[in-house]
Amino acid sequence: MPRSPRSPLLLAGLLATGGIAHFAVPRSFDATIPQALPGKPRTWTYASGAVELALAAGLVLPKTRRTAALASAAFSVGVFPANVKMAVDWRHRPTPQKAAALGRLPLQLPLVLWARGIAKNGKGQA
Repeated sequence: MPRSPRSPLLLAGLLATGGIAHFAVPRSFDATIPQALPGKPRTWTYASGAVELALAAGLVLPKTRRTAALASAAFSVGVFPANVKMAVDWRHRPTPQKAAALGRLPLQLPLVLWARGIAKNGKGQA
């Protein structure tokens, strides 16, 4: 099924929103940083927010869209351990929070496939 020509812009908007959130409310993201990573969680929070903003910008520009889409797919795979950590850490929270944390896990696959579909055409048609 063909994607809308707006598909890259929608993914860019999603990434930009996430990137801004990393700077606006970093504490919630700090808690998802796996302890195995070196350095302070806040550094990783800001770095991943900056990456999301850069990927969003790359998706908006047709010249960089394919590369940004492939990088977005890789990024979605790379942040999966943080989503797993969140699901494990939130397993004793109230049901709505637990459901939100668990619900994030299967969402990574559609994000990867969405980004790859954008990369396939470079202009948003999969």
